[in-house]
Amino acid sequence: MQDDKQGVREFTLLHEKTSPARPMVCEFQEIWVMTIELGVNLAECRQRQARLCDWMRAAGVDRTILTTNAHIQYLFGPRFAWTFAATAALDADGQSLVIAPHAEPAVCAADRVDVYRPKMLSTMRNDQAQLAAAALAEALGGQIAGQRVAVEFSAYWQHLAPFHSAQLVDVEPTLLQMRRSKSPDELAKIRVAIQGTGAMYEVARQIIRPGISELEVYNHLQATANEVFGEPMTATGNDYQVNSRGGGPRANVVAQAGQLYILDLGPAFRGYFADNARTIAVSSVSSQQLEAWQKIMEVFHMIESQVKPGVRCRDIFDRAQAILDQAPVGVFNHHLGHGIGLFPHEGPHLNPNWDDTFQVGDVFTAEPGLYADALQAGMRLENDYLVTESGVENLSPFPLDLKL
Repeated sequence: MQDDKQGVREFTLLHEKTSPARPMVCEFQEIWVMTIELGVNLAECRQRQARLCDWMRAAGVDRTILTTNAHIQYLFGPRFAWTFAATAALDADGQSLVIAPHAEPAVCAADRVDVYRPKMLSTMRNDQAQLAAAALAEALGGQIAGQRVAVEFSAYWQHLAPFHSAQLVDVEPTLLQMRRSKSPDELAKIRVAIQGTGAMYEVARQIIRPGISELEVYNHLQATANEVFGEPMTATGNDYQVNSRGGGPRANVVAQAGQLYILDLGPAFRGYFADNARTIAVSSVSSQQLEAWQKIMEVFHMIESQVKPGVRCRDIFDRAQAILDQAPVGVFNHHLGHGIGLFPHEGPHLNPNWDDTFQVGDVFTAEPGLYADALQAGMRLENDYLVTESGVENLSPFPLDLKL
């Protein structure tokens, strides 16, 4: 099978067009800047499989069975929709098998791919896990052999139990740790997802005004991300409320002058999430809001100057808390950030309830905020960063200012 090669696309917002039917249409120019794979990179998938095989041999595990679509995508490439069950097996010697719904994927980093039927006359079946488990066992000769088999404890199918008597080992902690160090193919997709948020904020600054509803803002921004991606988002989030700390859009709530509009956007491109936030003032900025914003800027300066491999995330959280505690108005009372990837919240955790350490390849968010009634609910600003050998790269260098 050949790699699925497509170019990374960067988009520059050109100008606003107006028409009676569509008050705001954002036009983008597509610029091809490099040849890098946005599809399935077989070599990167095989490298991730090799890392898991190293762990399996060290842990005395004979075979890993996967039943979550995210980990199947991570190790083998194809991204199956959440509505369909799939499973895969990887042996300690590197032999691999994927059980796919519908049809064999065009590109898959597996030695063998078998298919089961998840539908009958176009109706999705509710027993897909049972069907896929039986197909896996049949492909493996009727039994899932091995003395020790690694599975995802949070997603293991009991449908597999009749086909083995092995001791089960939880592979999830290992996979979650592996996923922290982003491979080039993963980082390419994350960058595209983040480019989508940049365009969304550009549009938000054009359309936010007194009287606009949260639902109208939401609809404009969703359309913008889809246009940038050139295909539908695979997921969306997070916060679209004005004069509020966060939440989904409310149809009957409209922005009013003087309020702050927190937009915390997390669209996913081909399964990989962005997550960054901007706060936009509705028509004007008060002196208290500006003072709070300046304190938050101090946190970003601290992060960009002090985060590097080996630094404890908890220490960075404590330093941010100390800075924000000095703000003349507002409180900071949530995590400072987290990793992103195939799930919106991954390691590392910038949170005192964890004790993670930054490592090369981490992609994480930093989201300091200050909240108070005097701030018209408050503000949260968030960047996405990549940890490099010498520090961090800001992956979301979009304007952070409050003004439109």
